[in-house]
Amino acid sequence: RMMSRKRRDEDAFQSLVQRFFDNCRERGYPDSLAREIWRQIESFAGYSFSKAHSASYAVESYQSLFMKAYYPLEFQVAVINNFGGYYNTWVYFNEARRQGAVLHLPCVNKGQYQTSLEGRVIIVGFVHIQGLEADFVHRFLEERRKQGSYASVADFMHRTDSKVEQTVLLIRCGAFSFTNRDKALLLWEAYSMRQNRSATTTPMLFNSGRDVETLPDFKTLPLEHAYDELELLGFPITLSCFDMLQTRFRGEIYAEQMMSHLGESPRMLGQLVTLKPIHTAKGELMYFATFVDVRGDFFDTVHFSESLRDYPFRGHGIYLLKGKIVEEFGYPTMEVEKMAKMPYQPNPRSL
Repeated sequence: RMMSRKRRDEDAFQSLVQRFFDNCRERGYPDSLAREIWRQIESFAGYSFSKAHSASYAVESYQSLFMKAYYPLEFQVAVINNFGGYYNTWVYFNEARRQGAVLHLPCVNKGQYQTSLEGRVIIVGFVHIQGLEADFVHRFLEERRKQGSYASVADFMHRTDSKVEQTVLLIRCGAFSFTNRDKALLLWEAYSMRQNRSATTTPMLFNSGRDVETLPDFKTLPLEHAYDELELLGFPITLSCFDMLQTRFRGEIYAEQMMSHLGESPRMLGQLVTLKPIHTAKGELMYFATFVDVRGDFFDTVHFSESLRDYPFRGHGIYLLKGKIVEEFGYPTMEVEKMAKMPYQPNPRSL
């Protein structure tokens, strides 16, 4: 520990060094052996740490690997709810989907504040909805626990005395999809309730089941749903980001095919997961990057400074990549020569 410190008491340290060599001589070890052992200790000092820490991390690593191997969906949900890990939340939802999960949007009748798991169904938690107030969520969950499921938007707003702005966030996230009514109609109903509801909050004895005013046959497009989810959750559920692209091209090869194309320079389509910047011996910036393809599988890329000058990263999103496939230690990587960020289709609501 003293070796690895930048600031240390040199006198105390030299006394420790002398004690080590004196004790080696007393026990009959040759000086050459003592010097070699000391050299190895010094070279490892910058990497070593407490044995207790090593044991603790080993136990935690084993437990995590056991859960990931035998209870993969429970493990992913736990990571999501812990808001830990190295990556954005969407990456863990993507991994859960790869492991067989079915992802469902938040639901006022089935969802919880945090993300929950029912069999193989993962219901996105209300905590992920941007702008939704935690106190409001806990209040309507408690009302549901006491009085049962909600029958409609009107029933929800009457029983919870909710602000229309908060209800609108839930509608836009698909939390009332159990009504089988179009999102635009539900929004109309919410705003109509704000205008017409009574000042009293006395619970309704009977639910009339009547619709609001006769309205046109609304039809919200799937792309509109995806944009709502992207804005409020940070990632789409009903469509993938690849489904939102203007292009139908999905790459000449997928991640699982890279080993079969070593030495070639195919085009691949990938959603950016993470970047690791490093500097070369010349002080130039380069990146190691990780992407997922349309099937949700990971692949790695290397971006040398020469290609970055003409083809820089432009934030999160999906990129079209072209480069040489190489292999190291049995794992394929693309050395990127060119890349371009791919545009999404415009939101139909804004047209």
